[in-house]
Amino acid sequence: MPDEIELNSPPIFEIGTKVRLRKLIKNDGTFPGQDIGVVLAKKGDIGYVASIGTYLQQFYIYAVHFLDTGFVIGCRKKELESVEETHESNATGE
Repeated sequence: MPDEIELNSPPIFEIGTKVRLRKLIKNDGTFPGQDIGVVLAKKGDIGYVASIGTYLQQFYIYAVHFLDTGFVIGCRKKELESVEETHESNATGE
């Protein structure tokens, strides 16, 4: 539903959550130090939620820190998906 007010519910992601980007993010003019149209993060990039803000008293904005670039980019819920923490090996050594 396009008129959904996300703020009526708690945030989907918590601070520290590992997330994957679901779409390409370009600078729309709100990212300082980069030209408008510059790719800031690509679909599939992994980052961590650093903080949670709001936009238009309707949506949560998740500030995601992408470690590969060092960029912290504001993302909407629909642009992110949770990444399950998986370990290389589940062997117990027994």
